[in-house]
Amino acid sequence: MNSIEVKELKKEYNGIPAVKGISFEVKQGEIFGFLGPNGAGKSTTIRMLSTLIPPSGGSALVNEFDIISNKDDVRKSIGLVFQDPSLDDRLSAYENLRFHAELYGVGRDDFIERVEEVMTLVELWDRRNDIVRDYSGGMKRRLEIARGLLHYPKVLFLDEPTIGLDPQTRSHIWSYLIKLQKNFGMTIFMTTHYMNEAEYCDRIAIIDGGLIVALDTPENLKSKVGGDVITIKTKEIDKLKNEVAVFSPTSIKDVEGGVQVEIKDGKTFLPKFFAKNQSQIDSVELRQPTIDDVFLKLTGKQIREEGASTADIMRRQFRARRR
Repeated sequence: MNSIEVKELKKEYNGIPAVKGISFEVKQGEIFGFLGPNGAGKSTTIRMLSTLIPPSGGSALVNEFDIISNKDDVRKSIGLVFQDPSLDDRLSAYENLRFHAELYGVGRDDFIERVEEVMTLVELWDRRNDIVRDYSGGMKRRLEIARGLLHYPKVLFLDEPTIGLDPQTRSHIWSYLIKLQKNFGMTIFMTTHYMNEAEYCDRIAIIDGGLIVALDTPENLKSKVGGDVITIKTKEIDKLKNEVAVFSPTSIKDVEGGVQVEIKDGKTFLPKFFAKNQSQIDSVELRQPTIDDVFLKLTGKQIREEGASTADIMRRQFRARRR
């Protein structure tokens, strides 16, 4: 059964396409990742699916409710953690959750039972009476996740849930999310531009320029790279490339100060190569393919090469209209 079904979904801002007719499905109970750089269409998609903005074309069902004709039903059935902070930092953590419960019609008895459960899950129950402005960035993000869970949503949307957090806190956030999936069987739809976070997902959609360029499990995506990735640093690049070509690698690419080779069974390749090569080699690195390699192969660029986001474009247009 699918929790989300998307068909040819589009969004334009003043004629500028942000999402260009994407289609995909999210299975019930899976962690589904939307991976791409800023400006790729990730946040725009999540805002359409959560009914915050209307699509320019196409359709989508969330928990079998249409995002256009059944907005209220969609909103009642989802949780949403925004990319930007949305807590009231003048209230305590407990008061923030109580206010959210009233908005979603969670009764007093249910709230008392659930608030301890969700705050314990993110390890904030002992800090429930602290004013939110005194929380660290990681604590605020954990509180936002707890708030998104309070009304027991069927689908939890997370827009860049760990952006701006240190690696240790990001790791802790992910331990909570995995616990959620196991304990509640909840569907989690999250966007990210962190390659290592995509490894946690059951399936990943790689989006670039408003289009989905690949969708599969992390392992299946990595298998498309074409083998192990070997980086060889040398000052004799052309000579080295000719020597490597004899072994029929999947690909040979120039990198700064050397060559990157994709080849099956790199551990077997290297001894044979060293026995025959005549080039002066400065260093060698062998590793398994990563999602970063997949993104580079599919898009021809690294995810760090980020363009302006749709929000940036809108802000520029707004400023231009005011002049």
